[in-house]
Amino acid sequence: MTTPHTPPEWTFEFHGHRCPFMPIGYRMGKLAMERLGVEREKDHGFYVVAELGEGHPQTCMMDGIQAATGATYGKLLLSRTFWGKLAAVFAHPEKGAVRYALNADFMDEMSKHEFFTYRKRGIEPSEIAFEVTDDLVKWIAGLPDETVFKVEDQPGFAYTPVKGSFNKTKCSSCGEYVFDRYIRSKDGAPVCIPCSGYEPTPQRK
Repeated sequence: MTTPHTPPEWTFEFHGHRCPFMPIGYRMGKLAMERLGVEREKDHGFYVVAELGEGHPQTCMMDGIQAATGATYGKLLLSRTFWGKLAAVFAHPEKGAVRYALNADFMDEMSKHEFFTYRKRGIEPSEIAFEVTDDLVKWIAGLPDETVFKVEDQPGFAYTPVKGSFNKTKCSSCGEYVFDRYIRSKDGAPVCIPCSGYEPTPQRK
């Protein structure tokens, strides 16, 4: 049976192209919300920890997750572990947490599709014939949820969001506002990170 959780057209426009992984993320997010009994997040009460990394095309899943759940990067509700895994944990402080991962057998079967022949040659999704991409998207939508996803409840999962603050200070060098947790000191005066000369180490795991 085709899944009822197919993304609306605006999600493809937001994402920028048609591909299989944005719809997979959308479906994953919808299923997680159903399992936890939560609605699409309007404010700041539902969190997603994506186990994806960077430099692999499956990260398109995150746009689908955001579109489905409202747990957006801009609201600080979506974070990433940089583990390079095809999974995400969905957590609500009162409803609990659940982890969805893509089944390896499903990934193996999907990789045989013509779409990936083009992608491995460096052809962008928007340049692949609509019929090729749409065939793959529809094939995935016709698979049972249990074929696509491994689902695990996460009892005891704890997520502590960064505490929000409106406090900010003008950088004594460039005159731009900086939120206080990012203020540095140079010659006894408050400065932003670029003006301080401080080079933070990128957080990669």
